[in-house]
Amino acid sequence: MIDLKYSLIIEATKDPAFFTFYSTDLEGFTGVGNSVEDCLYKAKWGMEEHVALLKERGLPVPKQNPNPTVTIKNAKLAGVG
Repeated sequence: MIDLKYSLIIEATKDPAFFTFYSTDLEGFTGVGNSVEDCLYKAKWGMEEHVALLKERGLPVPKQNPNPTVTIKNAKLAGVG
């Protein structure tokens, strides 16, 4: 089971060893990884760090998503579609 507190979108790029990820639930949270599994691992810990930083700075923290999803898709290329 993937234990995330917010939804996650992972995007594949032209480079098969480069993925980006972000959360639509957690504004400003983004990252990169070398595989889908790497993105999931980095996102889990990165989300916790991001929330801690928001709290530390006195900024609002979004409520956890009770049913977070993970979406894996191809990244949109500039000038396409």
